Parts: sequence; structure tokens; C-alpha cells
Amino acid sequence: MQNVYVISDHHFGHKHIIDFESRPFADVEQMTEAMIAKWNAVVGPEDKVFHLGDFSFLNLEKTKAIVIRLNGYKHLIMGNHDRGRSRTWWLEAGFDEVSEYPLIYSGFYLLSHEPLYMNKHMPYVNIHGHIHGQHYAGNQYVNVSVEPWDYTPVHFETIQKRVAVSEEQ
Repeated sequence: MQNVYVISDHHFGHKHIIDFESRPFADVEQMTEAMIAKWNAVVGPEDKVFHLGDFSFLNLEKTKAIVIRLNGYKHLIMGNHDRGRSRTWWLEAGFDEVSEYPLIYSGFYLLSHEPLYMNKHMPYVNIHGHIHGQHYAGNQYVNVSVEPWDYTPVHFETIQKRVAVSEEQ
């Protein structure tokens, strides 16, 4: 059975993100190796990963060298730092699918890079990145940036359990 994961905002090759987000790495190389190891520790070859944007700041050759090392079927939903490159560029980098816009997954989950406007009457949950270590209040938003999840892709069931409404009193 295929497992499904989500994650966002790796910023591979972005040395300043270490300081900007107080990431626990000495340098870009250590950050890259740690994030690849954490990905592959949970994602198997047959699993699917939705990456919700801001994947890499590196050139095509170096980005491809990272993508090929990551397990699973990889679907990129482009983030603000990805949009300077074409959809074709990201496919050449090794992603199996690339979306330029948010997606609705499993009829209920809005997958996007930036958080989308939601109100309590909307029947969706927005799974997003972009805000790194920050959080939006409420069960309608789930931030899957790498920082709050210890740089590890999040199993989709974890999110489902987190946002499920309990009818117990």
C-alpha cells in the first residue's frame, strides 16, 4: 500500500535560511545530508510525496542530484521561490509531477505553498508551507514547512488525525 506524505520549504542550497529560521545545521552541506536522510528514513520507494514548494535554490544539475537521492514519487506544488523556473525545469530536475497552482487532494484538503484564505464555514483544510516555524490558529490550517516537523515528511494520516473533529463529549 502506498503511503502519502507532505512537506515544504527545504530550501536546499540556501545558506541564509540556516540563520533566518535558526536551523540546527553548521552549513548547507550538513543541512542537505540531514534532510535527505530524514526524508528517506520515512519515505519508501513506492510512496508518494507532495512537496509544497521552495525546494531548491541550486542549479539544475545540483537540484537533480538531490531529487534522485530522495525516495518516492515526488509531486511538486511550486512555491514562491520555485516560480522563477519553469514547470519543465522542475520535471527535468526529477520531479514526477509539477503543479503551478494549488490542488484539492482527497476531496477535502487544499494543498498549496502559501496559506489560502479560509473561514470556519469552508469545508476544507489547507495544508501549506511558506510560513516556516509560524502557525495559523485553528484546525483548518496545517503548516508542513520542514521546521515544525523536524525536517521530516509528514504522513498524511497524521494530518487527518490532527484535523478530525471528535464527536465525543
